[in-house]
Amino acid sequence: MSPVRAVLFDRDGTLVHDVPYNAAPERVRPVDGAREALDALRDRRIRLGVVTNQSGVARGLLTEADVRRVNKRVEELLGPFDVRAFCPHGPDDGCPCRKPRPGMILDAARQLGVDPADCVVVGDIGSDVEAACRAGAHAVLVPTPVTRPEETAAAPHVARDLPAAVRLILDGPPWETPGGTPALGLYADAEHARVAPGRPPAGPHAAPPRTRRYL
Repeated sequence: MSPVRAVLFDRDGTLVHDVPYNAAPERVRPVDGAREALDALRDRRIRLGVVTNQSGVARGLLTEADVRRVNKRVEELLGPFDVRAFCPHGPDDGCPCRKPRPGMILDAARQLGVDPADCVVVGDIGSDVEAACRAGAHAVLVPTPVTRPEETAAAPHVARDLPAAVRLILDGPPWETPGGTPALGLYADAEHARVAPGRPPAGPHAAPPRTRRYL
């Protein structure tokens, strides 16, 4: 089992309560137990990152400066992150960094100097899990009311809330089956899933999935 060296979090709906296309830092509200959970990871010297789709920029509903101001407020409330990344593009732009494509995950791992196989992505919808699997990282889904049942069923690991996800990571979950095949649940039959432990799949320019939701 690879040691967990970094945890990359989706922002809206995972670290903070989702406010669609939020441009107002004062509307940021962390989910329950978020600061304590993140501090537990920091205490273990695990690197932390935020990887978030922000299509509101492409839609003209907010600016990149708005996203940065909201991100700054998230850090004020939850503490520092070692890497921060957001994709400002829309679902039809073909951007390689927009989840469920793996670009943001791969880039964050490069910035941190860690192998994607030593990273865990924590998010609330299927595109977070898909991006992790396509990057060769592990994934933990934390369902919310917007998570589809099939996304929960497909996730390799599911936690009821953010603190539970962090406990799962710190307790050292069985990321792989005894035979060494990644335990990707229903994502294992996707053309983008890992084909060998620790090896990224087709890369950031792989074709987008056929059935995953874009937000």
